[in-house]
Amino acid sequence: MSPEHKKEVVAAAVQDGVCSGRAGCRILRLSRSGYWYRAGRRSSRQQELVKRIHALADEEPRYGYRRIAALLRQEGWNVGKRQVRRLRRQEGLRVPPSKRKIRRQGRSTGLPTKATHKNQVWTWDFIADATVRGGALRMLTVLDEHTRECHVLQADRALKSGDVINLVRDAIALHGAPKYIRSDNGSEFIATELQRWLADNKIKTIYIEPGSPWQNGFVESFHGRFRDECLNREQLWTLTEARVVIEDYRTKYNQKRPHSKLGYQSPARYAASLSPALAPVRPAEPGLPSARAGQPASVVSTSNNHPDRL
Repeated sequence: MSPEHKKEVVAAAVQDGVCSGRAGCRILRLSRSGYWYRAGRRSSRQQELVKRIHALADEEPRYGYRRIAALLRQEGWNVGKRQVRRLRRQEGLRVPPSKRKIRRQGRSTGLPTKATHKNQVWTWDFIADATVRGGALRMLTVLDEHTRECHVLQADRALKSGDVINLVRDAIALHGAPKYIRSDNGSEFIATELQRWLADNKIKTIYIEPGSPWQNGFVESFHGRFRDECLNREQLWTLTEARVVIEDYRTKYNQKRPHSKLGYQSPARYAASLSPALAPVRPAEPGLPSARAGQPASVVSTSNNHPDRL
């Protein structure tokens, strides 16, 4: 039982006439000075900090106190995660609990192999959604398992093996080629054309067992965050709008979003620390430039094979 809870119990007992405050403190082993203590008014700095915490919570309602604290430190605030947790509790801010997942039974013999350096293992998969008007959205995701960078997050009505090759070729031109690439046994990933292209580029494939998505855990985890922080929060009316919103999220994920497995660094900053020769990462700031703010739709890659339709 926390001291704050003990104070509430003693106060209730005194109000109901069960015992005196002195007796209640003695029974619950609560110091009398702690019972009578009343917090003073917040300083101007604390008030500004609380306002900023509210702003970040409104902007990213699925971020907990650890990630909020990391964002505040990036902005120059000298705060600890426990202080942020206490202020969030006082303000009634919390992340709604997610549904508890059913744990796998038995021992798996095909868990993903952990990548030890950049461009050792990439992983890719598809995620599906729909526009408000019912149009299908199919998105290809390509991640680096070591740096957690999202190299590709492309939305279209449909994506075939030729589209996959073009998108991955562009990613390789920017980031280099991986040694291995992990995927499920989807028709796009086992197509003869794609197999031939991967062999020509000396990229080995790692296929997970059918019906075992946990063996591709990195991309499944990313899809959970992507759906929770973007798809479930946005109303996407057209394909063009979806491409802009999704590219905004990919940019923010790579450049700004603190990743708990990377010491609360962004994936781009972590990758830059591994490769000092890379271009410097843009500094974290309250808002990143958005493709939505007056930018033409051409800022996001589009496909001529699938025109924007309702």
